[in-house]
Amino acid sequence: MLDPIADKAMVVIALMVIIGFSSWSPWLVLPATVILFREVFVSGLREYLGDVAGTLKVTRLAKWKTTLQLLALGALIFGGAVHGPPPVLLEDAARPLSEQWIHLVGLGSLWGAAILTVITGWDYLRV
Repeated sequence: MLDPIADKAMVVIALMVIIGFSSWSPWLVLPATVILFREVFVSGLREYLGDVAGTLKVTRLAKWKTTLQLLALGALIFGGAVHGPPPVLLEDAARPLSEQWIHLVGLGSLWGAAILTVITGWDYLRV
């Protein structure tokens, strides 16, 4: 039962650290907010349902969402998001090009995860 809580805590803490160190860039804040709201909503829903929460099955799409989230977090950290504002579409000469590409992969993965978050959150809401 603690495994889903640990996954959510890891994602939430990592997102907050990345946002805090990236000067609150809207390109990071918007998808991160969507992801945070969904994580809190699903955790609350499972808590509210109690013993019946077992009927809320984890879908394959939700597993892809988690995979994209973790890929995004790793790429954003590795790509230097915690070292200051994100690069502006490969025009930041102060950062190596490889670091900028990794950051853009992380940013794209975060937006992909946010889209899947909305879809899977809607699936939970319908149930």
